[in-house]
Formats: sequence, structure tokens, C-alpha cells
Amino acid sequence: MNTPAVVYPTRAAERDVWIVAARGPRNVLDPDRPYAFLAEDEPDATGSVISVATVFLTNRECPWRCAMCDLWRNTLAESTPPGAIPAQIEYALSQLPPARAIKLYNAGSFFDPRAIPPEDHLAIAESVRGFSRVIVECHPALIGDAVLRFRDLLSGRLEVAMGLETADPVALEKLNKRLTLDLFRAAGEFLRRNSIDLRVFILVQPPFQRANESLHWAQRSLDFAFDCGATAATLIPTRGGNGAMEVLAASGDFTPPALSTLEMAVDYGVALRRGRAFADVWDLPRSFDCSSCREVRVARLRAVNLSQISAPRIACTTCGGCS
Repeated sequence: MNTPAVVYPTRAAERDVWIVAARGPRNVLDPDRPYAFLAEDEPDATGSVISVATVFLTNRECPWRCAMCDLWRNTLAESTPPGAIPAQIEYALSQLPPARAIKLYNAGSFFDPRAIPPEDHLAIAESVRGFSRVIVECHPALIGDAVLRFRDLLSGRLEVAMGLETADPVALEKLNKRLTLDLFRAAGEFLRRNSIDLRVFILVQPPFQRANESLHWAQRSLDFAFDCGATAATLIPTRGGNGAMEVLAASGDFTPPALSTLEMAVDYGVALRRGRAFADVWDLPRSFDCSSCREVRVARLRAVNLSQISAPRIACTTCGGCS
């Protein structure tokens, strides 16, 4: 890993170089195997809890270099070979229990032709035939006719997940995602107009955002996501570990969010009743270091995710936290 300058660049091309310079090595992956897969439960739009098969596809790295992203660790340096993605899906499904919906998450954009070859779309659609819902993720800049062509191949309903990250325009610009709120809004309107559901990812306390402003912006981001037609929004506590975030932390441009901020944000989202609001609890037991309350607080968040009903918050006399 090279050590980038502490000062974060102001220009996008320079930020790309700066962010890549802070990286460590990527993992060695087999193009014919997903790098992870799991079974999970999730409430659907009616409130019924359904089974979901989640497959993390191995593919070419995303063309954008976002300051907070660590997904590049599980990507290929070259374009994904044709036939690899259908093989990955079939392998994962052979190992997973039956499910009603499937998430095809891929450390980038499903409609990036270098990540998911368009010539594989038909085979992918055949692999997921029988699922009532197919959820893929994509950068808003790539939402267009390719989405409609893939939708028309499916037997189930298509849902596209897009990373808004934050409605804070200052922090959003600095994340280096080449995304504006207007671009996100237009992509959401395209999906709505074409009867494709929208799921949104929101970062809780991203870099370049003060801790005392993070709950406000998480709430405004939920408002914005639902204004754009989202049927579901997932709140992700921003994590370090990608190299660039450690440099930003050292310079005071990033601090991890408190667990209470995530808890209050998801409670706000659930109370809106405008769509489902979820807290991403992956890695929370390790990233939140109070052994006295972390397990019960994470369990509460999982219960809120499934029920979409806020439970009483839990006070901790050890760390002083109150969720």
C-alpha cells in the first residue's frame, strides 16, 4: 500500500489516484464462484416475512472510486468472463435453501457491461426464474434501457438498489461517487415510471460529515429516498478498513458513528411509514466495543428490521449509551 498525502484532493481525477494509493491488496477470487452467499429473512412490502437468497457476485471492479468503499477487495482486475455470472448464481443456489426472492449484489453495478456481461442477462434470468422478486444494485448513472431489457427477461418483479449514500450535498460531492441529488432523483423517476421498485442505501455518518450532524442527515436522506419513490431504505453505519478511511480518520474527516445514531435513524425511518427502513447490522458486534450491551442492542435492531416496529430503547450503564 502506498501512503497518500493527508490533504484530500479537490478534483475527482486526483481523488481517484489518492483513494487507490491508500489501498491494500484485493482478495484472490475464482471467477466461477460468488465470493459469498447467504440466506436471510426480510419483510416484504405487505409486512410478511419472506426468505431471501443473497448472492455476492464476483465481477470486475466498479469504475467509480468512492472514498468510503471497501467492496473492491472482492473484485476482479479484468472484465468478468462471459458465462461466469450464471455459473456463480447456479452454484450459490445449489447450496442455499429455497427462497422467494433473490438479491444479486455485485460490488459494483449490475448494468455495468464490464462487470455483468449483457450477453449473460438471458442466462441469468433463467437462473432466477421462479423467484417472485429479483433485486440487483446499480449506480444511478447506469439506469437506462438496459434495465428495461433485463426486466423484460424476468418472470418475477425487478427491484434496483441504488446507493444514495447521503442527501448532504457537500459530503456527497466529496465521496467521489460522481453523483448528485438531481441525478439520483431522475434515476428514481425512471424506475418508477417503468414499474421497477427502488431500494436505497444510506450511509450513517459518512466521511466529511460531523458527528453532531449525522442523525439529521440520515433522517433527511430517508426523507429524500422515500420522496424518490423508494419502497425500502437500508441504513449502513459507515466503516473504516479500506485504507482511505484511515487516512481521513487521522485528518479528522471521518469518525465512525455511534450505535445510538443508527438506532435513532432507523426508528425515524420506521415511524415514517413511507416504506421499509432497515439497519445494516453486519459487523456491528465487532465494530461496537461495549460487551455489556452490544448483543442485546444488535438483537433489538434485527427485531426492528423484521417487524418494522420500534421497540423500547435499551440503556447501558457501562458505556452510557441509550438506544
